[in-house]
Amino acid sequence: MALDVSRLGFRSQPEVVTWTTKESLLYALAVGAGQVDPSAELAFTTENTEGIPQQVIPSFAVVLGFANGMPDVGTYDPTRAVHAEQTLDVEGPIAPEGRAEVTTTITEMWDKDPHAIVWTETELRDIETNRLIARSRTGAFLGGAGGFGGERGPSAAWSPPDRAPDAEVGFVTRPDQALLYRLTGDRNPLHSDPAFAARGGFPRPILHGMCTYGFAARLLVGELCAGDVAAFRGMSGRFARPVFPGDALRLHVWRVEGGASFRVLTDGGDVVIDRGHVELAPVTAPRSVTESAPG
Repeated sequence: MALDVSRLGFRSQPEVVTWTTKESLLYALAVGAGQVDPSAELAFTTENTEGIPQQVIPSFAVVLGFANGMPDVGTYDPTRAVHAEQTLDVEGPIAPEGRAEVTTTITEMWDKDPHAIVWTETELRDIETNRLIARSRTGAFLGGAGGFGGERGPSAAWSPPDRAPDAEVGFVTRPDQALLYRLTGDRNPLHSDPAFAARGGFPRPILHGMCTYGFAARLLVGELCAGDVAAFRGMSGRFARPVFPGDALRLHVWRVEGGASFRVLTDGGDVVIDRGHVELAPVTAPRSVTESAPG
């Protein structure tokens, strides 16, 4: 197995992606909207509630950009391929339905011998106006795919702000969370097939990193933007360790100039997302959110 470094700089041909309210509503349910209280977050979970126009959780833009998965980067063991890091920038609210062109560029291949991290950048543009909807950067960790002589890449340490979080939000994933989330498009058997997961060294299927990321995005919109996605401009985070469906997690948030820092931990204190950052529009209206385990 070997990565093909000649693929660096490859840009995919534009692919058309189409979504309706069905897909945007399903995504909201897949990242926990309405899970604790079905009458809450109706802006994310319904399209026809009187006086409540539908909104789309911003991280849905990353899902739309994954239309065809990662471009060909050579050969690697798919059982050892996991999401490593994700950055998202949005130009404004994502429409509940629409059509867009997606292009993806292979930007970096880091040789972390014996492993590798491959970075891609994806643009989502409105098909009618060519307006940029969102841009995302995805880092994929490919176990055992290193040793090809490439650049190692940065390894800067990260620490949260040296003070107590300004907000802590508890949430619980469902035992079937991965089975629900995979319906948004990522059908990797690592998240559903016990035998496939075992070959990757996991005791059972793990939750999609982007599902945990989506939970965080939804809760951050509530905590930092008073539930209004128009105030949200982007987020980034590194996936530090796997989450299993059914895990109880906590979101820690520190408000900083222009946005917030955040991380996600298990109830036992293990960090699952770090290097978290949220960028906000200049004017926001902070609001506290309390989430508890579903009954």
